[in-house]
Amino acid sequence: MDSTEPNQQAVRAVLDAALAAGRTALTAPEGKAVTDAYGIPTPAEALAETVDDAVALADRIGFPVALKIVSPEILHKTEAGGVRIGLNSTAEVRGAFLSIVTNVRAYDPKARILGVQVQQMVPAGTEVLIGTVTDPTFGKIVAFGLGGVLVEVLKDVTFRLAPATRDDALSMLDGIRAAEILRGVRGGAAVDREALAGLVVKVSRLAADFPEIAEVDLNPVFASENGVMAADVRILLTREVPAARRTYTREEILASMGRLMKPASVAVIGASGEQGKIGNSVMRNLIDGGFPGEIHPVNPKADDILGRKAYKSVMDVPGEPDVAVFAIPAKLVPAALEEVGRKGIPNAVLIPSGFAESGEHELQTRIVSIGEEYGVRLLGPNIYGYYSTWQDLCATFCTPYDVKGGVALTSQSGGIGMAILGFARTTRTGVSAIVGLGNKSDLDEDDLLTWFGEDPNTDCIAMHLEDLKDGRAFVDAARATVPKKPVVVLKAGRTAAGARAAGSHTGALAGDDAVYDDILRQAGVIRAPGLGEMLEYARALPVMPTPRGGNVVIITGAGGSGVLLSDALVDNGLSLMEIPPDLDAAFRAFIPPFGSAGNPVDITGGEPPSTYEATIRLGLEDPRIHSLVLGYWHTIVTPPMVFAELTARVVAEFRARGIHKPVVASLAGDVEVEEACQYLFERGVVAYPYTTEKPVAALGAKYQWARAAGLL
Repeated sequence: MDSTEPNQQAVRAVLDAALAAGRTALTAPEGKAVTDAYGIPTPAEALAETVDDAVALADRIGFPVALKIVSPEILHKTEAGGVRIGLNSTAEVRGAFLSIVTNVRAYDPKARILGVQVQQMVPAGTEVLIGTVTDPTFGKIVAFGLGGVLVEVLKDVTFRLAPATRDDALSMLDGIRAAEILRGVRGGAAVDREALAGLVVKVSRLAADFPEIAEVDLNPVFASENGVMAADVRILLTREVPAARRTYTREEILASMGRLMKPASVAVIGASGEQGKIGNSVMRNLIDGGFPGEIHPVNPKADDILGRKAYKSVMDVPGEPDVAVFAIPAKLVPAALEEVGRKGIPNAVLIPSGFAESGEHELQTRIVSIGEEYGVRLLGPNIYGYYSTWQDLCATFCTPYDVKGGVALTSQSGGIGMAILGFARTTRTGVSAIVGLGNKSDLDEDDLLTWFGEDPNTDCIAMHLEDLKDGRAFVDAARATVPKKPVVVLKAGRTAAGARAAGSHTGALAGDDAVYDDILRQAGVIRAPGLGEMLEYARALPVMPTPRGGNVVIITGAGGSGVLLSDALVDNGLSLMEIPPDLDAAFRAFIPPFGSAGNPVDITGGEPPSTYEATIRLGLEDPRIHSLVLGYWHTIVTPPMVFAELTARVVAEFRARGIHKPVVASLAGDVEVEEACQYLFERGVVAYPYTTEKPVAALGAKYQWARAAGLL
């Protein structure tokens, strides 16, 4: 991979000249100058102002050649009839030149024609697209996919943050659906992967080095076993500079989040003794939830609220509370927040609605400015509050929840927050925290990730989000967290029309969700397809041990379940282990002659508990098997709870011996299987009734995290 340093001064001169002329797109010769400066291979070319110039240049470059119109107003040359390729003689060049000029004048009579580009024909190869766009969430991103006309039809493109590393680039080559084409098919030669990955890196660095480059589009790039060459270059410019976002150091985030999640003292601004008021609900939850710290109600019209001394102003509260919870109308928040800032309280939890979500952007901007002026971090506004269960803290107007555990759950929506709460209660999922984010005027997902990544009470983090304020900050926080614990994300708006009108193929392909999908994967995050999956992954991942390899074995009492479980494995990026002869023989020793070894191992439905136990023991004992998927079929011979108890006992026995393998189970049967699944779940076996998809999806999520964390 070429490591030659780019000539940034040459690029700067080209961009400055174009912007000074009021243009938002580079001409082909300017694009050539930019690509040359960054070592991006493009064909030999020159600008012809007359037909005689074109003939002379073609003769010098060598036939065959291509001719392309050069006009600041013509971005899509082919549409304007401004391209001719494969010209093999002087006569063909003359005819093509005149035809191109005539076509373009008819297409846009006002277009300025600077000349016609005479270009060396590119050697044959696989056509691919490499480009960059400026994403509103993630900033500069680089795209790679099949090029030419295929990019319009297949949209087989993958994205990474720019600048991309060599490993990023190589993963992009493998990340498209048509990756096999690049490796060579039907006797064709494989492309030069190092050269192609190197080109991705160079293009991504070009975009990252110059904020005014809005989009780069190399399409097609011809990739072959002998190297790569970009046949067409389009570079779009912008004068817009993104507004700088206030950032905090990791130490500052941990300090403020520590006081938010583990407060010694809480002030409730707008506390009330009147039932039905939000300020009353917050007070009741704090008191009834057993919060051991100080609780200070603030209400100018009361002396006592729920047996606690009330204060006219937060300025009168003794000491320096760690958190101020706001339960007052939106219009009163700025003045109260000023007092919180002067008091030195580091965190404000803003429950009220009536800010940006209802069109009051100026009011929200005002409270953000106040928070920044005084160093107060803002959670919300427009939230249900938050729960920090290990501190017995329930600072919310919703129903309380106090089952302590290792799952941290966050949501941007109050409704989703309550769905989280109900799920946790129904499934008896222990949580370390439930946090509402609402409008995310200040504190957002990357702050919470930074905290939960270090929190010893949190084993898994699950986040519902509608957007990210700063995608790069989130990626940085996720990359720091994923090696230690799984991060599950439910990104709403998955099917929204994301492709915007753009001046390049790359821009049109960079729909919001396509970018989110690839960048979140790059960050090591597990993306849940829906709310149910997010909650189930959050519940299941802490239960399962980390797999040590990719060999998965299915043991089932029903052939039909075995087929469906096999399908689910493939759907979730897993594969069935190829059973070696000695292991096959060992399984056959425990199953009837009409059963089936191999993988899945079908022990048949009429087998007693001893057959289930023997085969599960074998699966756990053999070190070549890394994970087990159990398919249970309800029979009177082996009732559901008998199956659950023997499975839990055997798994516990092996874990006591230091053998930790993920075991998931699908239970089919009458309603008794529901109790059996709950029993198994509580004992470290992820089990679901009436479904073959859920347990395998949970196992797939565990594998996805293990790979991202570098544990496989």
